[in-house]
Parts: sequence; C-alpha cells; structure tokens
Amino acid sequence: MHDGPFFVFRPQPRIERVPIAPGHVALVIDEALTQPQRWVALAAQHRAAFVPQPHNAYPGGELRLPDALSAQLDAFFAQHVRAALGARRTQRMYSRLALATRTPAQLEPRQWICHRDRLDPAPDVLVAACVLYLFRDASLGGTAFFVPRRGARDTDVLVHESGVLAPRDFTAKYGIAPGYMTQSNDWFEKTASIPPRFNRIVFYDGGAVFHGSDIAAPERLSDDPSHGRLTLNGFFVCRRAAR
Repeated sequence: MHDGPFFVFRPQPRIERVPIAPGHVALVIDEALTQPQRWVALAAQHRAAFVPQPHNAYPGGELRLPDALSAQLDAFFAQHVRAALGARRTQRMYSRLALATRTPAQLEPRQWICHRDRLDPAPDVLVAACVLYLFRDASLGGTAFFVPRRGARDTDVLVHESGVLAPRDFTAKYGIAPGYMTQSNDWFEKTASIPPRFNRIVFYDGGAVFHGSDIAAPERLSDDPSHGRLTLNGFFVCRRAAR
C-alpha cells in the first residue's frame, strides 16, 4: 500500500468542541483533508483486503494502515487534539479503513450495544479515538454517544455477557433486541450524536465514553467502498495528563 502524503490536513483547522457526555467533548473538524477522495480510491483499489477482525466488535471489514501512514495521523493528533482531550505523550496507536456491512440479523449481541475502546485498562492511560467520514450519504449514519443508566458493576457484566451469551439468551436476560443501537434503552441513555459529513473528522475519549455507529438505515449499507459507509478510524493510547 502506498505510504505517501495521504494525510494532508488543511492548515489552521477550525476545531469545534461538541459536548457528548458529562465532562467530555468531541473535537470536530470539517473539510479536514485536502484530498479526501484519495482515501476512497485507495479503499476501492484494496476492496478485497477488507476482512472482519474477531477481536473487536466492528460490524464489517477492516483494512489496517501501514505505520508510516498512521504516523501522519498521529502527528496531527499530537499537534492539535491530544492536549484538548486531556492526554499527553502517545504510547502507541494504529489506524484502519473500515466498511460497515452487516445487516441487523447478522450482528452479534456485543454489536447490539454501545462500547468503549478498552485497549489499556491502566488508570493513568487515556485511549483517544477518531473517525473520518469518507462517504457522502448522510443516511448511513454518524457516531452516537451514551452514558450507562446502571451502576458500573452491572454495566460491566452486561458488556461481558454480550460477548459470551447466545443471542436468544442475551435478549431474554437483558431485553435488548438485535440491531444497531441508535436510541436510549433501559441500560444506556443516548447523550449526543454527531452526524456524518464527507471529510469530517471527530476525535473523542473512546476509552471513557460509550459510543457506537449511529446506523438507522442499515438497508443502505454496501460492501462497495465507493458507495458504502467507509470510515477511517484511529486509536491512540496516551498518558493521561496530570490534573
């Protein structure tokens, strides 16, 4: 894969702070890249290389990016975003292209609920995340944010059992039906949703705030990167800034 200047950010980005949960904001940048269409073309060129990754709950195929490309994203994150999210030095990171394709009937229980990015459980670590929207059809959905309605212990058990219970058993125990989570339920309250816009990038504390793809029209998903819900995601494991 080409490792040239795909991450060419526009100079002096205008960063909007959007509240997403108590004590947390997302940093939103529109018209982020100078040539975003290059990513769509790259994804289409490598369409056959998108594969599901069993270790996470993403509902479709992923294509991990070379470290040289990820480093360009990390440089922008360090310069413009990291401190604003309450983090300092990046310890490690990676990025990927992702294409959501699963129908509601194909989802696993862990994909019926929102999630956090638990790349490192240490208390002095902050796991930041970003999503760059590379599609123009707004009906494919943006990113939703949630807060738990139950205590931490009950929520942790729910999250754990979403990965081990059979679908029928999970629904019977928790009352959660198959499908993408786009609204509040008995377990989580939806606090915000950032709509998609082509070439919009959103940064947030993915390790602390529950979130998920806000896909209300799954029938419009496609496995064609030129027309489907193509995103670029980055994950940054950082030292938490001293308070």
